[in-house]
Amino acid sequence: MDPILIQDVLKTLPHRFPFVMVDRVLSIEDGAVHAIKNVTVNEPFFPGHFPQEPVMPGVLITEALAQASMFCLHGQLEPGTVGYLAGIEGARFKRKVIPGDQLHLHAKLEFLRRGLGKTTCRAEVDGVVVAEATILFAVAQG
Repeated sequence: MDPILIQDVLKTLPHRFPFVMVDRVLSIEDGAVHAIKNVTVNEPFFPGHFPQEPVMPGVLITEALAQASMFCLHGQLEPGTVGYLAGIEGARFKRKVIPGDQLHLHAKLEFLRRGLGKTTCRAEVDGVVVAEATILFAVAQG
């Protein structure tokens, strides 16, 4: 498949600046997604987290994984369907994410039944796992 560029990412996700955490989807195959988030020094959270040593908040890495998870359902959802975060299990943060990093987001659909789904996710920088979590979500008309 061709990558899904930001214009089409915005057609799938209801989020807008400054809360879009997926810049591009590189691949979708058998319910598995590989997406990227380019982390720049211009991110609105860096001035406050932390000014002397900017670090991407773990909660935003988790949000990026949740947004990437919605692409596991790419082409399967009705227009206007929104994924809502329902839970997070086993979240672990293993390394700091800093300006200049490219966050590779990997999500694998475990199941989707009656509007409830689950993905196993990991985020990597330069091939090293920086975070992992299991994301629970509900899909409904927005």
